[in-house]
Amino acid sequence: MEINFYKYQGAGNDFVIIDDREGKFDGSNTKLVKFLCDRRFGIGGDGLMLLRNKKDFDFEMVYYNSDGNESSMCGNGGRCIVAFAKDIAVVGESCCFLAVDGPHEANIINLDDGEWVSLKMIDVQDIEKGPGYCFMDTGSPHYVAFESNLKKFDIIQKARDIRYNGRFKEEGTNVNFISLENDTLHIRTYERGVEDETLACGTGVTAAVLAAHATGQFKGDQLEVKALGGDLKVKFEQTNNGYENIWLEGPAEYVFKGSIHV
Repeated sequence: MEINFYKYQGAGNDFVIIDDREGKFDGSNTKLVKFLCDRRFGIGGDGLMLLRNKKDFDFEMVYYNSDGNESSMCGNGGRCIVAFAKDIAVVGESCCFLAVDGPHEANIINLDDGEWVSLKMIDVQDIEKGPGYCFMDTGSPHYVAFESNLKKFDIIQKARDIRYNGRFKEEGTNVNFISLENDTLHIRTYERGVEDETLACGTGVTAAVLAAHATGQFKGDQLEVKALGGDLKVKFEQTNNGYENIWLEGPAEYVFKGSIHV
C-alpha cells in the first residue's frame, strides 16, 4: 500500500500530514502511525496529523503522537495543518476547524519575510500554582517550572522525574522549563508521547507565557518566546476567571512531500 504524505514544521516541531478527506487512513493502526513517525525506518516526525472533512467546519484535525496513539491538542500541529490546508486550497486566509479539544479559529499573517499562522487556543481558567511551578491545560496538560539556567540543564532526567512521578505517571504530562530574559521567554519542553525533548511545543509555549504572567513575571498581554527550534508569540486577554482570546503565532512551513510503501 502506498501512502501519500506531506511534511511540515513549525519552529522545529515537525509533523507528517496526510490528506484523509476520503477517510481511507486507518487511524486505529497504532503500529502504522508509529512507523510513519519513526525517524530511522519511516518518514520521521514529532507527530502525525490527518486532515478530514467535517460538517460545519472547514476541516477536522486528528492528531497522533509519535508513539502511535491519538493524543490531545498540539498547537504547532494546529498551525501546520492550517498552512497545509491553505496550500491545498481547502481554506483561504482564515478558517475554523475542529480538533480534539474543540473548535479553533486561525488566520494567515503576511509578513515581509513570509507567512505566520495565528491559531486561537482554548480559554484557560484553572492554573495550579505551587513552589516554583504552575500546572494547567492549554489543550494538553502542561507542567511549567521556572529555571534560571536553561543552557546547562539536564532536561531529560528532570522532566522524566516529573512526568513519571506518582501524580502524572498514568496519564502523563508535558514538562516545560522556562526563564524570562529581556522581555523574551526562553523555553525547553519535554513532550509526553514523544518521551523526549522537542524543538518546540505550541501548547507548551502557551502554558509557559500564561504561567509567567500569572506569577507576575511580566505585565502586558503578549510575549515573545524563543524555543530551541525558533520564535513564537502568544497574545491573550486576562479576565476575572483566567485567560481568554489566546492566540499562538509563529511560522508553519512546508518541508517536502512524498509517498511511502507500507
